[in-house]
Amino acid sequence: MIDRVEIGLALQGDKAPGDYARLATRAERHGFDVLSVYGDLMFQPPIVPLLEMARATRRVRLGAACWNPFTLHPYEIAGQVAALDSVSGGRAYLGIAAGSWLDAIGVAQQRPVRAVREAIELIRALLRGDRDGYAGEIFTVAPGAHLRYPVHRAELPVLVGGWGPQMAAMAGRVADEFKLGGTTNPAMIDVLRSRIASSGVGLVAGAVTVVDTDRAAARAKARTEVAMYLAVVAELDPTVTIDPDLMAEINRRVAAHDHAGAGALIPDDVLDLFAFSGTPDDVAGQVQTLIAAGASRIEFGTPHGLDDARGVELLGTRVLPQLDRRAAPTPS
Repeated sequence: MIDRVEIGLALQGDKAPGDYARLATRAERHGFDVLSVYGDLMFQPPIVPLLEMARATRRVRLGAACWNPFTLHPYEIAGQVAALDSVSGGRAYLGIAAGSWLDAIGVAQQRPVRAVREAIELIRALLRGDRDGYAGEIFTVAPGAHLRYPVHRAELPVLVGGWGPQMAAMAGRVADEFKLGGTTNPAMIDVLRSRIASSGVGLVAGAVTVVDTDRAAARAKARTEVAMYLAVVAELDPTVTIDPDLMAEINRRVAAHDHAGAGALIPDDVLDLFAFSGTPDDVAGQVQTLIAAGASRIEFGTPHGLDDARGVELLGTRVLPQLDRRAAPTPS
């Protein structure tokens, strides 16, 4: 039973060495519970910043949101998450998802639910030291093959990322958490709960975050940042309807790399369903609504503010202190 909602930061793999340690130290000092790194296409692999942050912190949980079994074999994921768990002293979680935009590198995502499930099973078997092999429909390991190095923990918390009903249902059977990336919509919490059909799985809501005392500047930047994601997530949310002509024009401008122009078209009510944005009071209100709806963890996504350092500072000093983090009762 979850009695206290966790608050985390998700960082992009686009920073220089040293930046992650500084942000992680600041985040831990402010009381954040979890630090995640995206596994987005063409950014640096999440294990690089995660190891830097693990060495700079003592308390926060750490993980990728998420590793992808289509671009990295589960055997490699097992090794990376084992290294993170060892360096952090047992604070790693295993985040795994099918991902998006892989057509850009010619990678097909066939049977994504099956692939994610098998990847989790295989990674768990490797971390446990099983030598019986694994004979899945997508992934296999020969009998006798095993990790040839010690692991810190044989069992790690598992987070599955996704939107679809089948992925959520699978997560309800095998995962500890399910993350819905790119949403701040409280209505989706009930939708997810019905899809997962398990009261023991935590629900994580994460999205682009831009907080600043200058509300207009924060929301303008959030619009620009969220524009490229809107085409992916808006059509997956069954509780939201966006005018098709408006969506087509937003997509056209994104395709033309006019992200600011695309973002300028996003209405206020739509922005509030797909990003945390505005003043610290605005963002705290959005978070509190998600907590009341039943979210077990909130993840503030990049860029956090008009710049990272300022955003993390405001989230830590002006947003977190406002929150009542007692978890809402979970329906049985």
